Amino acid sequence: MGMVHGSGRRPLRVLVAGGGVAGQALAFWLARGGHAVTVAERFPALRATGAQVDLRGQGIEAVERMGLLDAVRGKLVDEAGVAFVDARGRARATITANTSGRGRQSLTSEYEIMRGDLVRILHDATMDDTEYVFGVSVDGFEQDGRKVTAHFSDGSCGEFDLLVGADGQGSRIRRAILPADRDPYRRIGIHTAYWFIPRTASDSNVRDTYLAPGGRLIMRRSHHPTETQVYFMLREESEEASAIHRQPVEHQREFWAGRFRGAGWQTERFVDGMPTSPFFHSQEAVQVLTDTWSKGRVVLAGDAAHCASPYSGMGISGALVGAHVLAGEINRHPGDLPTALADYDRVLRPFVDRIQGRVNPRLLRLGMPTTRRAIDAFQAATALACFLRVPELAARFSKEERGGSWQLPEDPVPVGAA
Repeated sequence: MGMVHGSGRRPLRVLVAGGGVAGQALAFWLARGGHAVTVAERFPALRATGAQVDLRGQGIEAVERMGLLDAVRGKLVDEAGVAFVDARGRARATITANTSGRGRQSLTSEYEIMRGDLVRILHDATMDDTEYVFGVSVDGFEQDGRKVTAHFSDGSCGEFDLLVGADGQGSRIRRAILPADRDPYRRIGIHTAYWFIPRTASDSNVRDTYLAPGGRLIMRRSHHPTETQVYFMLREESEEASAIHRQPVEHQREFWAGRFRGAGWQTERFVDGMPTSPFFHSQEAVQVLTDTWSKGRVVLAGDAAHCASPYSGMGISGALVGAHVLAGEINRHPGDLPTALADYDRVLRPFVDRIQGRVNPRLLRLGMPTTRRAIDAFQAATALACFLRVPELAARFSKEERGGSWQLPEDPVPVGAA
């Protein structure tokens, strides 16, 4: 760990707000660069819950560079593909995972993992040389040329050289550094809720997708012998839908049950399982677009900086790649943060533009038809494409993963580091 001292530079004191994927990946590389890292997570414990996520393209490489790919492989979810089912649960079309080792991943990645498992893997890799503080959030800060003073929710404060906002798509740190009139959200007009219910014998390792009129989509995936994940997605552009995610969880459950009542298939089973789920998560699908990721000694990482929305398939990969780039620039220029933060923006921005640009709201809405006739047409087209093996062949012969040809820069730890 002693590399920084040998060069006469003192290690930086870095505060990371948020102990999710981006925050922990950043702590991993900064601690290896010899810096003193504190991660403040407002949740009382590690937030090792959440949806099934996947690694793609540069995200897989970022995990490999951390030496954690074997750990990830040990926790992969077995998902054979995606089936589009009708109201009776019969598969009308199935798109299988591309396991050929060539081309790009299909709807199912070769690296499907539960978010909680990935968070735990990152935590195990960082807990020995990172200070973690749980149940505390960064409520405010002020900064000058020499330091940033953070104010914590427990009334304490601390001085740091750098504050990183890795606090998600609704980032409070971002709100503090952006002009008040700047709305960073690009809304897609789609809302999502997910929770777990008990698994039954008919829940296979194929992800079932069901379309109901009114722009409603239900997904079921099973990652565990006793648990099944349920996802409800809704096309709606109303104030009520945008506001529900900030309401108490019982109001959220009422909203989703009300919107999906009578949708058919296994809706009743899924809704009945809401109250007993270990968690219930409701959010609007948005992209975060901002032309600045830093201000002075404060910088944004992960979803707080560049949320690409779940529909990019690159949210988690983007967080891992962004942390890799940011840590690399800080480790290269610990004595010159303005240069480090400007380089972070310059190097990462083309990658972020690419993964965000892949999300086409018009195309997404096409995949969530509002009428029964449009649903039938969509399923017929999908069935035909699958019969002709179009998705499989497209994936296999595609040259580009979702991040395109953008190259992950060299490792964030300078030569001679521990």
